[in-house]
Amino acid sequence: MDCIGVVDTTFARVDMASEAIDEIKSLAPDVEVRRITVPGIKNTIWGAKKLAREGCTALLVLGWVGPSLTDKLSYLAMSIGLIELQMHLDVLILDVTVHEDEAADERELKSIAVDRSRKHARNLVALLRGDLSRLAGMGLRQGRPDVGPII
Repeated sequence: MDCIGVVDTTFARVDMASEAIDEIKSLAPDVEVRRITVPGIKNTIWGAKKLAREGCTALLVLGWVGPSLTDKLSYLAMSIGLIELQMHLDVLILDVTVHEDEAADERELKSIAVDRSRKHARNLVALLRGDLSRLAGMGLRQGRPDVGPII
């Protein structure tokens, strides 16, 4: 049985992990899902490493980035850390991040967070069961409606 690890933060304003876990369980009920919640985005690296060492073969890291330059720099540091961790541990890590300034209002922001969490959960399950090659070039978006391919 595969184990998927889900890392999220208390900084987030939407419970993205519950959305992702619901999606994973609906698509792959045989997969064990472990969740860890950390305070902020830079702590997600520790959470991801912990779950990988506990046997999770794939990780979904759900982050929330505030609108300030400090928040964006924290995201960059976290992203680089996750890339490095993925290389060292040979574990698939999908970075699922919502930037607070990418929406006009809170309703749209929540919609983006839910959509992005669920679609990346689907991607993770698909990657564990094969690959996404059949979807290459299809203009798929996470957090927004798909735009389709250019024909």
